[in-house]
Amino acid sequence: MTAEEEANVATLTKGFTEWGETRGASVDNWMALMADDVQWQTLGAAAAGHEFTQGCRSKPDVKRYFDELGTSWEMLSYQMNEFIAQGDRVVAMGETSWKHRGTGKVVHTPLVNVLRMRNGKIADFMEFYDTAAAMAGTLP
Repeated sequence: MTAEEEANVATLTKGFTEWGETRGASVDNWMALMADDVQWQTLGAAAAGHEFTQGCRSKPDVKRYFDELGTSWEMLSYQMNEFIAQGDRVVAMGETSWKHRGTGKVVHTPLVNVLRMRNGKIADFMEFYDTAAAMAGTLP
């Protein structure tokens, strides 16, 4: 790995570790890792029951995403197990579990995040997870 790739992986490893250890309470740490014009997307893409997953184009948009995520879901676990870096891109692979606050249902899913870093900050973020399981978690 190049020095840039190592630095990007170290930054993201720290961010993901804090995110999991605090069970989602480290939103401010994530916000500090983002470029002001961050592009943030998840596979949910604002589907019914997951409106908060609409694409974000700024730090305030991402803050709204995190606020709405925390209102609807309680994080039980979040762990990234593997990182692959090439140039300014990092792929993080792991797993996560959440409990829907309305239904009490628990969803466990594999997780893949694809990120592009710029000057040590997250410029682009795309999250892939089991959307069918997440949608089922919102249904009575």
